[in-house]
Amino acid sequence: MKVTPLKLQGASILEPIVHGDNRGYFMESYNEQIMHGFGINNHFIQDNQSLSAEVGVLRGLHYQLNPKAQTKLIRVLSGVIYDVIVDIRRNSPTFGQWVGVILSEYNKRQLLVPKGFAHGFCTLVPNTQVLYKVDEYYSPENDRGILWNDPALAIDWPVSTPILSDKDQRHPLLKDAELNFDV
Repeated sequence: MKVTPLKLQGASILEPIVHGDNRGYFMESYNEQIMHGFGINNHFIQDNQSLSAEVGVLRGLHYQLNPKAQTKLIRVLSGVIYDVIVDIRRNSPTFGQWVGVILSEYNKRQLLVPKGFAHGFCTLVPNTQVLYKVDEYYSPENDRGILWNDPALAIDWPVSTPILSDKDQRHPLLKDAELNFDV
């Protein structure tokens, strides 16, 4: 496994070792012992999977408040996404900054999204399946979001008119969002 830290502290790209031959490939997508060796000590307790049938489906920007905040480990089973994280830790030197990465069935990269980050993605091909591990259960009372096209964030999404859920169309701007995260 190769772990590459991103400019937002605590976030990383993970690249598993892929063993391929004429039959296909094998890889360990998650190994707790190897993760611990890289200082990733989260105890993931649930897997979530989504299917987005169309190109341009945008899900996000989502997070859960403390004490039910989630660390996420994101990967794509089939298809391609543009995955975005935003630092929402008020006293962080990178507060309000974002990073976008391409995750796909082809590059097999994974994105580690720590607590204190909003997360969202946009599908770049049809029938994209995303799997993510979380270290805390879903908590409706702590579920929050930030508007995907907040001008203060100026995220360079690959679509201008995405397909959004009703909920994702109504999230507040970052300046109005409820946040309770520290570095």
